[in-house]
Amino acid sequence: MLSAFARRVVPLLGQFRVSPGQLPKGPCIVAANHSSLIDPGVVLAALRRLGEPRPVVLAAAGLWRIPALGRILRAEGHIPVRRGTAQAAAALDAAERELRQGRVVVIYPEGRVPRRPDSGDDAPQEFRTGLARLALATGAPVVPLGQAGSRRITSGSTLKQVAGVVTAPLRRPHIQVTLGAPVRLTGSVTEATAQAHTAVTEAWHTAMGELAARQQRAGHSRRTAA
Repeated sequence: MLSAFARRVVPLLGQFRVSPGQLPKGPCIVAANHSSLIDPGVVLAALRRLGEPRPVVLAAAGLWRIPALGRILRAEGHIPVRRGTAQAAAALDAAERELRQGRVVVIYPEGRVPRRPDSGDDAPQEFRTGLARLALATGAPVVPLGQAGSRRITSGSTLKQVAGVVTAPLRRPHIQVTLGAPVRLTGSVTEATAQAHTAVTEAWHTAMGELAARQQRAGHSRRTAA
């Protein structure tokens, strides 16, 4: 339900594009950079276009306290992450079970969105170790996912984010999602975390380049029409 909803709604908020790519067959971990509060919708919509309608997402446990959304999240088997508590490790245990059952698991290794007021994109922040521990424990490949442009919809203060969502269908900002090549993390947790950060950062740089090219073409078309 959430994937189908995201597939319909995200393109209404902006000019949404997913670069051609393919997920590996079998279980994998999709690791995405985290830039705005609408990232889960963007990633679900992108994976739906790429042929994966039922990924399992690790997300902040607070979302489960929202009545209607919480019911859907529980029904679809998504995994709450209670950061900073003794139950935090339980999320990785649940993700490992899903991977062993052949599922695609989505994780945001940064664990947080930037606390900047501006709407600009920036390189991924420091990664937490959960992604590396999960990949090393299961042997599942990590698929880096770079996304750019979603901060033009939600960023800054609560009021600004609400205004961004309301005006997005009129502004039609560009949103770009790009998959990188799957990687197998190796070595220690520290080394594997660094490998994952490099891969996701490269996917983000590619997405940023594609986003800039689209914006340049759009600007040229407007000038030509004028």
